[in-house]
Amino acid sequence: MISENHWPAVYAIAEQLSNQKTDVSELKKAISYLRAYGNGENGGAKFFQYLKTLTHNGKSIGHSQTTVEYYRSLEAACKEHLQPYQDDVPAMLQILGWAARIMGYYKSGGSTDFVQQPEVSSRTMEIAAVLSGKDLQIGGILDATITNIKGNMVTYTMLDSIPIPQKESKKANSLSVGQQVKVKILTMKNGRPIKVELIE
Repeated sequence: MISENHWPAVYAIAEQLSNQKTDVSELKKAISYLRAYGNGENGGAKFFQYLKTLTHNGKSIGHSQTTVEYYRSLEAACKEHLQPYQDDVPAMLQILGWAARIMGYYKSGGSTDFVQQPEVSSRTMEIAAVLSGKDLQIGGILDATITNIKGNMVTYTMLDSIPIPQKESKKANSLSVGQQVKVKILTMKNGRPIKVELIE
């Protein structure tokens, strides 16, 4: 789970890149680079050098002017909001990964006006980002992990972020925390599953 302290950087990067019409696929390519090469010494600093190289050499390696503008926007957003974390590559990956998800949420019509909507919690935004682009329907089957059992209350967590606690009077004793199961969606609200049935 991402640290609460990292959310301001997530929102800032996602909003800045979205407002500048940056292609989210370019952000995902940068994430792939950081994931592949960020584990070595000075991995964070090398990531910023990578962004700088893309910006300065984009035209010479055959990219269009539009793509070069994407690189400029990406470098500027990361320098402004991500540089404080350059010595913490796992945090950088978390921040950029969630920024990419939230860019998808913005693209699907989600609001970018967080200053005007302080009532939108980071948890709400996290769930909205996870659900973005997912075609969930009643009767659909999802993989889930059992993340908590208390008495006959079992919490199923789907898509790594959406917990659904519900009473399992007959099944709770045969289940265990960490168990991978499949569930069927029985009820939804605002595009989010709120009741499921254990099927496996």
